[in-house]
Amino acid sequence: MSFSWLINNLLAALFLPPLNGLLLAGIGFLLWRRSPGVARFLVAAGCTLIAALSLGVVARALLVPLETRYPPLTGTTVGNLQVEAIVVLGAGRYQNAPEFGSDDVIGAGLDRLRYGAFLAKQSRKPLLLSGGAPDGGAFSEAEAMQSALQRDFGLQARWVESASSNTAENARQTAAVLHPAGIRRIALVTHALHMPRAVAAFEAAGFSVRPAPTGYIAAGPPSALDFVPRAGAMHSSARALHEWIGQAWYALGR
Repeated sequence: MSFSWLINNLLAALFLPPLNGLLLAGIGFLLWRRSPGVARFLVAAGCTLIAALSLGVVARALLVPLETRYPPLTGTTVGNLQVEAIVVLGAGRYQNAPEFGSDDVIGAGLDRLRYGAFLAKQSRKPLLLSGGAPDGGAFSEAEAMQSALQRDFGLQARWVESASSNTAENARQTAAVLHPAGIRRIALVTHALHMPRAVAAFEAAGFSVRPAPTGYIAAGPPSALDFVPRAGAMHSSARALHEWIGQAWYALGR
């Protein structure tokens, strides 16, 4: 397991639900005797934050600006992609999957792989799969994707990049593979909310990027349930906040 990956994810968890609200409330409880007024404010703020981030309406407000930055590809565009390769970014693994006998692709990664396979079949462009194994394990995300791509979609990626631990490294390691082959124009497949950060990273690595977003979370119609606290909405809020924090971190690092 990568130590830097572990530290980065632990630090990120401090700013994401439910830990961000629990920390505020916990500090409030610790200060209850010393400063009751401040303590009550912190406990109330922590509980309010958790409740707010559990609402679909809040999750949607955080997601929409991210997911609408780049529009989805149209049918005409898909069949005529003016790129030299399609790059699919990994999104975690299902480690030691008992039903498959080895590591396999998990939810978000499967969304991306499925769309990448669709684009490859429609456009006949070669695929590169990108994703390492920062959390340990015998297989990288890219290797798990290659296995699922062959088994489930009857395709094989031309390149497998297994050294990256985050989006910036996805871009740098992909450049190390594709630039020597003279490839600069790529279609980039990742989730719509992740696309702004991914495009910035790949453009900084010297690519001309055609965004190919998938996995839209806020595309569905609003519902009365958006005003009811739900675990799914908290998960969506956490994903959106992770991207906003990631964008701010990248901006500071430039």
